[in-house]
Amino acid sequence: MKHLLSRYCTYISLFIILSGCNDQHGTLALGTIERDQITLTATVNEIITSQPIAEGSTIKKGEVVAILQSQQQQTRVAKAQAIQQQAQAYLLRLTNGARPEDIAAAEANVEQYQANFTDKNDDNQRIKQLFAKKVVSTAERDSAQTQRDIAQAELQTAINGLKKIVSGERIEDIKQAQAALVAAITDVTLQQQILQDYTIIATRNGIVESLPYHVGDRVAVNATIAVITTHTIPYARIYVPEPSRVNIKAGNILIIHADGIKQSYQGTVRWIATTPSFTPYYTLNGSDKARLVYLAKVDFPENGRDLPAGVPVQVEMPHER
Repeated sequence: MKHLLSRYCTYISLFIILSGCNDQHGTLALGTIERDQITLTATVNEIITSQPIAEGSTIKKGEVVAILQSQQQQTRVAKAQAIQQQAQAYLLRLTNGARPEDIAAAEANVEQYQANFTDKNDDNQRIKQLFAKKVVSTAERDSAQTQRDIAQAELQTAINGLKKIVSGERIEDIKQAQAALVAAITDVTLQQQILQDYTIIATRNGIVESLPYHVGDRVAVNATIAVITTHTIPYARIYVPEPSRVNIKAGNILIIHADGIKQSYQGTVRWIATTPSFTPYYTLNGSDKARLVYLAKVDFPENGRDLPAGVPVQVEMPHER
């Protein structure tokens, strides 16, 4: 009888202990310590020519992670710069006006065509008089008139050319040349920026977590070149049990316990998911709903800055309201 009573008391004690453990686990959210990570990707489909940083190394913002082969892009930059210089020279020619030598040459053309017109006009008058006396034929008269008209047209063309040189280019042509120069400058800036993107640099301070490719590898566009773990304060990535979800919101202070560390930390809830990890929740019964969890991020305080990533944590859930 005493033996049975002893076994009965043992079972009751074990049941109480297990019940206490279950209650304790129900008030804890499990997870791991995490840090923000930056992923650097390839901007073009090219070969890696340089990779001055090694995995696990500390890197600062602006330092080079990798350099991609850029001969083709350098050629595009040179071509864009040449087009810019051409557009700039054309605009200067329009706005600077004609040189004295050009004006003198145009004036000489006018004088030449003026003398030619005078000569052809005199011939035409003489032929008309002879035609009236029936000395020359109709064909000769018409030929003289035609030569006179040609000389007059050439003279007018020379006069117009001189006026254009003296008065300068049309404002519409100048504006068009200005627009062409702006477009050329913009293209040079764009091509130079693309060339700069062939050099992959760190955008944050941190540790190089991973370098999936090596020098000599050809990488595709948007392929991951490097993964950097930042030097920011870590956070606990936890899964909040469904019964505790209603008591947690951004800004709450929660107690964090990290494995292997006696000290506990007071963390601040940064974010918590609005939907559970297992769906559809409305099809579950009462006991199943209690197994739902909500992903949350809890920031460590300043004194937790040096905690390593990947360490398991337990976060105490607030009591029910």
